[in-house]
Amino acid sequence: MGIVNLTDDSFYPASRNLGTDGKTDTVRAMLRIEKMLEEGADMIDIGAWSSRPGAAPITLEEEWARLHPLLDGIAASFPGISISIDTTDSTVAEKCFDTIGRFTVNDISAGEDDPQMLGTAGRLGLPYIAMHKRGTPATMQTMCTYNDVTEDLLDYFRRFGTRAGDAGIADWIIDPGFGFAKNTEQNFRLLSDLDRFSVFGRRILVGVSRKSMIYKTFGITPEEALPQTQVLHFAALQKGADILRVHDVGEAVRTVKVYRMTSE
Repeated sequence: MGIVNLTDDSFYPASRNLGTDGKTDTVRAMLRIEKMLEEGADMIDIGAWSSRPGAAPITLEEEWARLHPLLDGIAASFPGISISIDTTDSTVAEKCFDTIGRFTVNDISAGEDDPQMLGTAGRLGLPYIAMHKRGTPATMQTMCTYNDVTEDLLDYFRRFGTRAGDAGIADWIIDPGFGFAKNTEQNFRLLSDLDRFSVFGRRILVGVSRKSMIYKTFGITPEEALPQTQVLHFAALQKGADILRVHDVGEAVRTVKVYRMTSE
């Protein structure tokens, strides 16, 4: 899953595709998508707001104003590719569906930020990525207290499974939410325990690309974190990850190939 951010403040600058005028740089974003597809991306994940710690919220209108020019471009130039939309808002999800048809909802709040989201996804028959987090970008760094981080998340997804079933969502995907209201130790613990989430019989998404669990551990920048990102990708695959959400598609594709060659 290749990342395309329609923002000017996502933590990794190379993923940003917002112009200095505050509007989506559609040409740049389309070139990024084209490159990712050529490198072997199976899905393109598009987000119009930043969820990094401390990020300022944007309005619904701003989110849609950033999304719809790119979605129009994708519909014209890349029909039929697999798309996920990183949003927590059911109104935005509905607008995306009206524009491009079926896509995957990538909701970092697992339906908690908008009570209409699960019902909307179920009604439209959309696959749904449910991520675990606590709080908002402004508060989540202070919300890292767990009795046992793995057990707490297993219980969280058990409860989500009931909510998803009640909403009519047939295909939902687990995202443990690395970096979201978890400290570095908890992030590595979750990665070590990732195989325990296979109990749900659902696909598992891992998003660790260039994140702080790497660059804070080694005292480097996100720009320097590509080698360690691939090490964590390999470890995640060994522990049962089905989807890697990445900034660097070519490198991740080669990591997957090496994993498959060494696992036969």
